[in-house]
Amino acid sequence: MRPGQAERRTHDYRRHGTLDLFAALDVRAGAVIGACERRHRSVEFRAFLGRVECGVPPDVEVPLVLDNLKTHKTRLIHDWLVKRPRFHLRFTPTSASWLNLVECWFALLSRRRLERGAFTGTDDLEAAIHAYIAETNAKPKPFIWTKTADDLLSSVARFCQRTSNSNH
Repeated sequence: MRPGQAERRTHDYRRHGTLDLFAALDVRAGAVIGACERRHRSVEFRAFLGRVECGVPPDVEVPLVLDNLKTHKTRLIHDWLVKRPRFHLRFTPTSASWLNLVECWFALLSRRRLERGAFTGTDDLEAAIHAYIAETNAKPKPFIWTKTADDLLSSVARFCQRTSNSNH
């Protein structure tokens, strides 16, 4: 890489596999419960919910903010949730996953641990992810919104006005 030159992959770049990361962020404390899986099906998501259930004290309500994947809405997940009324699902609107604070944590994971990483396989990648989760939990810091809801909505309104080329 040189100054002013865009980063790129070499002709011999090779992927060594992928993982799905399920993560739950405690927004008050900044701690993370995470699990890497080879697939992203309702079976793996249900197992992750079991980890969350074990990791959260039984007297604490658990609001879960999720994207709109079909995986989160299957009969298996529904049946599990019916038996656990302390879990409350909230779904972000389509293309608005940025509203979910765990996405901020994913961005930090990517920037601080995964970008420019050289992983020889999924086991190596998983070890790096789990190490980052451990670092996060050793010194957790909550994310804090710096703008009010009105500021955010005003910004969205200005963006919509600019992109629609409309004066109404």
